[in-house]
Amino acid sequence: MELLTEGLQTYLEQNCEPEPELLRYINRETHLKVPMPRMLSGHYQGRVLSFLSKITSPSRILEIGTYTGYATLCLAEGLSEEGIIHTIDINEELEDRVKQFFNTSRFNTKIKYHIGNATKIIPELDETFDIVFIDADKKNNQTYYDLVFDKVRKGGLIIVDNVLWSGKITSDANDKDTENIRQFNHRVTNDHRTEKLILPVRDGLFIIRKL
Repeated sequence: MELLTEGLQTYLEQNCEPEPELLRYINRETHLKVPMPRMLSGHYQGRVLSFLSKITSPSRILEIGTYTGYATLCLAEGLSEEGIIHTIDINEELEDRVKQFFNTSRFNTKIKYHIGNATKIIPELDETFDIVFIDADKKNNQTYYDLVFDKVRKGGLIIVDNVLWSGKITSDANDKDTENIRQFNHRVTNDHRTEKLILPVRDGLFIIRKL
């Protein structure tokens, strides 16, 4: 999944803010005890998400795809004093573990953790979001994007993970997942309601600003 060499990745991590102790613990526990640990954002991408949140100082964040809560806590670092982050995941098996992580965090009272189908939960959220982070099942990227767009304030950010798909996006790969991501990226690129760029961070972050 990493687009950079191991040496460069280590260098980036050494030259950004350190990984907070709780996040380091979640990172370790996820790799030891949870299937598909590569889904975790990790140190460097986590600091990128934290940085974007801090410079935005959001009052409302929506995350689609909680997994073990690592990125949730990174994004929460930038919340305003009265800020709230809503995070949605469909995996009930991780719920108790993730709640334990959140309860340990200083952001516990700022996190609204939803278990269920995001396509059903998103329309029920009566909120205007400053940041939306989409990091769930890739086949539904466009669905999630369309569902959240009108809920994002003017100037707000939509961030989408895994848009370079381990570099397959520019290869001859024509499997369904790769093609879905290609089509999504093309639609976003041609969405004149936004300005956007892809950061080659980890597996690719699409940063989209609503005009």
